Amino acid sequence: MFNNKNKTILVTGCAGFIGSNFVPYFLEKYPEYNLINLDLLTYAGNLENLKECEGNPRYKFIKGDICNRELVEFIFNEYDVRGVIHFAAESHVDNSIKNPGVFVETNVNGTFTLLDVAKKHWMEKPFSYKTDYVNCRFHHISTDEVYGTLSDNPEDLFTEDTPYAPNSPYSASKASSDMIVRSYQETYGLNTVITNCSNNYGPKQHDEKLIPTIIRKALAGEAIPIYGDGKNIRDWLYVLDHCKGIDLVYHTGKEGNVYNIGGRNERTNLQIVDTITTILDERVPREEKSSYKDLITFVEDRAGHDRRYAIDATKLENELGWLADENFESGIVKTVEWYLSK
Repeated sequence: MFNNKNKTILVTGCAGFIGSNFVPYFLEKYPEYNLINLDLLTYAGNLENLKECEGNPRYKFIKGDICNRELVEFIFNEYDVRGVIHFAAESHVDNSIKNPGVFVETNVNGTFTLLDVAKKHWMEKPFSYKTDYVNCRFHHISTDEVYGTLSDNPEDLFTEDTPYAPNSPYSASKASSDMIVRSYQETYGLNTVITNCSNNYGPKQHDEKLIPTIIRKALAGEAIPIYGDGKNIRDWLYVLDHCKGIDLVYHTGKEGNVYNIGGRNERTNLQIVDTITTILDERVPREEKSSYKDLITFVEDRAGHDRRYAIDATKLENELGWLADENFESGIVKTVEWYLSK
């Protein structure tokens, strides 16, 4: 059983990619916290990702749905939850195009359920916290995709003041959840922070995403699919740098504020595939002496494919002192090595 002197934080969706990197980092850094991971274990969640935490007495996994109000209320009451860091989300754009309803259910209704239960557990009335719960905070993890798409001008970046213009059912559901978080801050005085991050990469990422797909297909000698002309640009953030940013904002971010977390590592999809195939050519050369680059294949572009995302993380850097430890060159080598050892 948890140590009752510790503060218990509910983390959601932490069997997924970012959460499963966050939990071990957070448990090691903060011996004064207990963590409860509520995760439905949909296709993107995998408990193998959290093997190293299983024996930790300050960590508990509960399988369940963030939309299940009774369950969420039970967890808050049973474990006296004092903070929420909310990762859980349906997050794959292609899947949101095929099946948008699931995204609205999880990302919008699930976020609402968590917020509403937290408010009732922590607060007596609007803008008045119960005595023991004064510093309880709700941290919502969002995405840069809520801002829509950018021009090719490298000086055009997403800031915290960029108007929302989501273009896919996924990004629209995340934008909606951000607005519900904001409404609980403004209407009830619930202590909230939101972080919007750029594309993450690193160990434990789900196989369907771009970087794992490139590595997996290359090693299998299969065609490496690249959408459209391959010139779509993303700003890449190493997952552990993201986790450190979340930690900083949760502990020191200003209430009611939004912070953008980005790696300042803009790359086209073509540059990504070129970098990875170059590393693989060096580390695990193909038998017939040809390059993995020969496997690159262009496929029909996805619907509503935003051209460019890039984040200006100045606010996080200047106000809270965050700096990414990895650049893309160092991070991608660590990532490829992790997949090769896997």
